[in-house]
Amino acid sequence: MSHIESVRLTDEQTLVILDQTLLPGETTYNTLRTKEDVFNAIVALQVRGAPAIGIAAAYGAYVELARHSYASVDDLTRYFYEVKAYLAASRPTAVNLVWALERLEQVVVQSWSSVEELLLALREEAEEIRREDARVCEAIGRHALALLPHDAGILTHCNAGGIATAKYGTALAPLFLGKEAGYSFRVYADETRPLLQGARLTAWELQQADIDVTLICDNMSSIVMQQGKVDAILVGCDRVAANGDTANKIGTSGLAIIAKHYGIPFYVCAPTSTIDVACLTGAEIEIEERNGAEITDTWYEKPMAPAGVKTYNPAFDVTDHSLITAIITENGVLYPDENGQFEVRQHVEV
Repeated sequence: MSHIESVRLTDEQTLVILDQTLLPGETTYNTLRTKEDVFNAIVALQVRGAPAIGIAAAYGAYVELARHSYASVDDLTRYFYEVKAYLAASRPTAVNLVWALERLEQVVVQSWSSVEELLLALREEAEEIRREDARVCEAIGRHALALLPHDAGILTHCNAGGIATAKYGTALAPLFLGKEAGYSFRVYADETRPLLQGARLTAWELQQADIDVTLICDNMSSIVMQQGKVDAILVGCDRVAANGDTANKIGTSGLAIIAKHYGIPFYVCAPTSTIDVACLTGAEIEIEERNGAEITDTWYEKPMAPAGVKTYNPAFDVTDHSLITAIITENGVLYPDENGQFEVRQHVEV
């Protein structure tokens, strides 16, 4: 596959992101220099996808910290906690955001002899988060690939591809790896209302990789399953609760319900960094609500709803663990046991 970097750190101590809001029409890279730049880019979905958000937050915290001078390591440490709290508030549902910032915190709390030494260590930790994500995504892809027939029909939702991660993606990783290995997947990509990440991003990424992809509206998923065109559903994940409930892009839960009706495997591809053991069930996951203009105005030349109409625009929903066939992580495939608890029951060498 052709690899497009969605997030990278430059030698000039700036963060460069692929502006995903402009795809597929424009391939534009934005340079972010401050914590405000990074916060706004995450909120505006210029950078999106749970792993990519975590990488951007880690890089963004470093870029902000490196801009300033400090009288001591203690001064730098105090400002780190201010930056951490600020960036952590940008998107509440994706656990990778806080996870990445806490990785940096583990560096900060160690003993350092100089400001320069600590800044260098923070940069290296942020780089390692990116490198680690690339390894994790490839491992998820190989575990998932072992579950799929060579000519499978696959249904996807939202975008969990390379541009949402460091490389390969999560739910799209087996498709890219399968293409490299000679598989002949047929992919149905939900458009994913209201921000059309499936239409704008997944369809674009799969076309770039020369993978057979057919775009469908979200409300067409039931008929393609009914017609036998779908052998498996692959989705990403922004947070996994301790009981196996998962939060992902709005519409995922509905897909899982339909898949259960038709007996189609429903796989959630999730790095272990998205598992939140402190969150007991999906009921505890905070669901981000976004501006209603995304429903009424965005992507239209003129408003497509009555002026002043009330809107409800949750960005995510929670899929109950009972609807999930398996959760695919970098460490193996987790299947539910007789008590509904997920455990690794399949592992392949990667």
